[in-house]
Amino acid sequence: MKRIFSILAIALTMFLGLSFSQPAFAEQTSGQKVFSSNCASCHAGGTNRVVAAKNLKKDALEKYGKYSVEAIVAQVTKGKGAMPAFGKKLTANEINLVANYVIEQADNGWAKS
Repeated sequence: MKRIFSILAIALTMFLGLSFSQPAFAEQTSGQKVFSSNCASCHAGGTNRVVAAKNLKKDALEKYGKYSVEAIVAQVTKGKGAMPAFGKKLTANEINLVANYVIEQADNGWAKS
């Protein structure tokens, strides 16, 4: 009887854990979709095909003062140098999603891209 309760408790814990983690997964997937459609041609895998040193890897983002959602949102919205502005092409929500995606991928070494 104790074994049945233990199994049920473990199953319930796993179910609840997956239920609460779905929104974060959905946001990451949306950010990845926006990134793939608008950014990957120059920044696939966190690279920068135009200015190699200014890539999206964590150390470069930190070096150039871009390691925050706010800094990435500003860069994507206004553009700078060779990077075009996306403020009129993407919604504020899409820009926020892609900024969060970039930070998450930088933290993970772009292993999932």
